[in-house]
Amino acid sequence: MAAYLQWRRFVFFDKELVKEPLGNDGAAPAAAPASGPAASKFLCLPPGITVCDSGRGSLVFGDMEGQIWFLPRSLQLTGFQAYKLRVTHLYQLKQHNILASIGEDEEGINPLVKIWNLEKRDGGNPLCTRIFPAIPGTEPTVVSCLTVHENLNFMAIGFTDGSVTLNKGDITRDRHSKTQILHKGNYPVTGLAFRQAGKTTHLFVVTTENVQSYIVSGKDYPRVELDTHGCGLRCSALSDPSQDLQFIVAGDECVYLYQPDERGPCFAFEGHKLIAHWFRGYLVIVSRDRKISPKSEFTSQDSQSSDKQILNIYDLCNKFIAYSAVFEDVVDVLAEWGSLYVLTRDGRVHALQEKDTQTKLEMLFKKNLFEMAINLAKSQHLDSDGLAQIFMQYGDHLYSKGNHDGAVQQYIRTIGKLEPSYVIRKFLDAQRIHNLTAYLQTLHRQSLANADHTTLLLNCYTKLKDSSKLEEFIKTKSESEVHFDVETAIKVLRQAGYYSHALYLAENHAHHEWYLKIQLEDIKNYQEALRYIGKLPFEQAESNMKRYGKILMHHIPEQTTQLLKGLCTDYQPSLEGRGDREAPGCRANSEEFIPIFANNPRELKAFLEHMSEVQPDSPQGIYDTLLELRLQNWAHEKDPQVKEKLHAEAISLLKSGRFCDVFDKALVLCQMHDFQDGVLYLYEQGKLFQQIMHYHMQHEQYRQVVAVCERHGEQEPSLWEQALSYFARKEEDCKEYVAAVLKHIENKNLMPPLLVVQTLAHNSTATLSVIRDYLVQKLQKQSQQIAQDELRVRRYREETTRIRQEIQELKASPKIFQKTKCSICNSALELPSVHFLCGHSFHQHCFESYSESDADCPTCLPENRKVMDMIRAQEQKRDLHDQFQHQLKCSNDSFSVIADYFGRGVFNKLTLLTDPPTARLTASLEAGLQRDLLMHSRRGT
Repeated sequence: MAAYLQWRRFVFFDKELVKEPLGNDGAAPAAAPASGPAASKFLCLPPGITVCDSGRGSLVFGDMEGQIWFLPRSLQLTGFQAYKLRVTHLYQLKQHNILASIGEDEEGINPLVKIWNLEKRDGGNPLCTRIFPAIPGTEPTVVSCLTVHENLNFMAIGFTDGSVTLNKGDITRDRHSKTQILHKGNYPVTGLAFRQAGKTTHLFVVTTENVQSYIVSGKDYPRVELDTHGCGLRCSALSDPSQDLQFIVAGDECVYLYQPDERGPCFAFEGHKLIAHWFRGYLVIVSRDRKISPKSEFTSQDSQSSDKQILNIYDLCNKFIAYSAVFEDVVDVLAEWGSLYVLTRDGRVHALQEKDTQTKLEMLFKKNLFEMAINLAKSQHLDSDGLAQIFMQYGDHLYSKGNHDGAVQQYIRTIGKLEPSYVIRKFLDAQRIHNLTAYLQTLHRQSLANADHTTLLLNCYTKLKDSSKLEEFIKTKSESEVHFDVETAIKVLRQAGYYSHALYLAENHAHHEWYLKIQLEDIKNYQEALRYIGKLPFEQAESNMKRYGKILMHHIPEQTTQLLKGLCTDYQPSLEGRGDREAPGCRANSEEFIPIFANNPRELKAFLEHMSEVQPDSPQGIYDTLLELRLQNWAHEKDPQVKEKLHAEAISLLKSGRFCDVFDKALVLCQMHDFQDGVLYLYEQGKLFQQIMHYHMQHEQYRQVVAVCERHGEQEPSLWEQALSYFARKEEDCKEYVAAVLKHIENKNLMPPLLVVQTLAHNSTATLSVIRDYLVQKLQKQSQQIAQDELRVRRYREETTRIRQEIQELKASPKIFQKTKCSICNSALELPSVHFLCGHSFHQHCFESYSESDADCPTCLPENRKVMDMIRAQEQKRDLHDQFQHQLKCSNDSFSVIADYFGRGVFNKLTLLTDPPTARLTASLEAGLQRDLLMHSRRGT
């Protein structure tokens, strides 16, 4: 009783009397007379109702007249005569439109079971598919209860003599059904219920003194005795899956729940139980306080006493009473259309409509029963958003009461639905930091925290100085267990001065940049930072050395240089790293690391020399920097021996062949450091003879000037002219060098004598004796040349006169052919024969055998072909301007070159032939005769 009294009572149901539908004329069969004008508005059932059931959208009633009534949702009552005497039991299946009934057609005869198919009609009434006696024998007894399995294969009937019959097979047909006695006992059977668990079917049997279960889906029907307490009629029910389909037995002291093989929990609900019913997770109990033994129920069924009866609706999961009301003479309680219907003996129907979940929750909120509201919401399968709203209100309530620990536990349950800032603002007070920490921890465990939440949580840890919690938070076993933004955590820990924790996170989560920042900027542990870089994979080691190389070089130059050497040659991560030692080594671009060595020339030199020796194909920047470094050292060195060594190293580097593509850069470096030998070497390699000449001229190195002319004058003859001009401008006595230059100019005929005289006229020290020999020899050679030219001109004139005479004779005089022998076979000529103007005659057959064309003499053809080739070559070279200029510049005798090109007709003007065809034909014939004569004259000569 104490446990029962502790249950809170609520009004979660609305009660009202069911009214007749609009338009109903009140002609319900056997309706009770109305008393008063308003009474006719309420629905009134026929009198004499003995049994009730519900299902398939209707309330079903059986009365003492043998009629079965149906009350659908439209409240239009209909019925039919099912038995001649009375209806005693009804069972409406929920999954099939099948109704099973038990009643009497004759007095003293065993009651009959009738199966009705409500979907089919027989003369307007439902079709009765089967009729059979309830007891398979002749001994009469009274039926106490009836149940049917939803699969239509089992039907059980209980009797007052303690026996139970089982009808196995299709209950709608006689042919496929078999009836047998399942149970015999000494106490009346008060309740039956089938329970399906997988393929196993159990039958619960309850009497006034015990509870037991049978397995009816197999053979031999094994029985289990569950309890030695029973109940009265209609005081048992089967729960729904929310209570695991337990069998409920409502005794006067307690309500018991049973599994097929054991007894479950019990509830101390006192009072004499009249009706037990299960409705949508609720246990409905109708009881009265007057103590009457369940055994006397059978003797008091016809009692017309008007006792007050209490209807209680229990929520067994949440431990509260959802509704409680007092009724007079309850006939039965039915569930249909989502509501409960209470039938009273006066024919009225009371509807109990459950309030919606939100209304019930608001009622609980008003009483601050948040725990109960939460349990109710869960049992009503409220969505997560609705639950979160309850948790939030509960948390707000606890917070307002000062229960901050309890409030934060409720707020934790809203994570994922409620904005975290709503909770965080409530606990920002320093005194509530423990609660805020608990909330933020849960927020991170559910991976719903952002960077700001991580920052706040870590600040909480640091404010509390709770190193153990801090380590527990950050030291997760794997990446998948990390519930926070690692980079944010590193920043916060670094700012708070927890460098070891920040280093742990950075190292374990591969935030290499943060690890190195902390080591170099905060802890100043340069050795450890360099060691860490050395164990990184190649790409990360390269990028971090570019970023932090200058700092490391400043503090630990030797170790940093050593790492850079390995990084730029054959890099392998150290044994502590994650790299694969068997993988092929990588190498970085060594040129990109040169800026790191600023202010560290000694390490830079070691690095550059190492790269040039170990890796000959290093980038050009390595050699450029090494040359610059060697030249700097050479320029600043004071020790002669060391300076000589550095000089040799610089020259060796220049001669290595690494500066062919960057000639200008190397030359600029040598000029900047006044490295003369290097400059001259590069001039010579670049064939810059003019620059070499100018260099010696600037330094007034006369002998070297002449030497340069002698060494490179063949490749560039203008050097001699420049040397002569240079010495001519000198006021010193340079007769020796001028004579040497003039000798060479004379031998190579590089300058006209007049230009030589004009050039030397600028020198006040150069007398006529210097060039006397040169002028004499030049004049002698020119005199000889003039004589040779005059002789050649005279010979050409004679030759031209002779050829013109021959041409005139060919034009004006006949040509007499006096050849008597063939020019090919030297045999006497015989007709037919062939004669040419050149004087050769041939047998016709000899000419046809040896000639290549009809127009050419076979004997003169080879010589004529050479002449024609020369003429074509001259014609092709007429427009070769560049070649003419080159020959004119390089030739010792420019006049002969010009005369040659005049002879080729290069300088002839273009002549348009506008003569008539006859004139052109005559001109072409004359040109042919001239060509033949020219050929003949050449052969004659």
